[in-house]
Amino acid sequence: MSRIGKKPIAIPAGVNISLTGDMLQVAGPRGRLSQTIPSSVTVTVSPLEITVTRHSDEHSVRAMHGLIRSLIANMVTGVTKGYQKVLEINGVGYRAAVKGQVLNLNLGHSHPIDFEIPQGIKISVDKNVRVVVEGFDKQLVGQVAANIRQYRPVEPYLGKGIRYEGEKVRKKVGKTGA
Repeated sequence: MSRIGKKPIAIPAGVNISLTGDMLQVAGPRGRLSQTIPSSVTVTVSPLEITVTRHSDEHSVRAMHGLIRSLIANMVTGVTKGYQKVLEINGVGYRAAVKGQVLNLNLGHSHPIDFEIPQGIKISVDKNVRVVVEGFDKQLVGQVAANIRQYRPVEPYLGKGIRYEGEKVRKKVGKTGA
């Protein structure tokens, strides 16, 4: 049995779970998320917990068992606590600012970059170089942070660019002069 898949998911107060057919919906104080449940696993909702069981021991079904349990647990955590990713901008003249629903990035290109903030995501900027991406959908928060980072990934010689908070970038030695 999957070690992750067999753990029950506790339902905190203020979270409503509804299962109609193969669609599971989780609603809480921060928002509403839904997930399609494949036919290879069964989700059982009781007043205090959610359990996921599988129908066979095939490799793909065992993998789906743990995946669906993790996705449901992430949904429950997202609608109660939410998720956040922090990006740091390093470089002379590199900065960010939020103007309405647009994140304005100056990253050393010949033009400023305007990134439209998607629905359900909140972005704040501290000291022009620390970008905080917050939301209740874990996948969307991670994808938005990755899209912002993609505009100027960290380069290995000087360390300039956008990195996740706490990310270590190994620096390369440059050319040695003769």
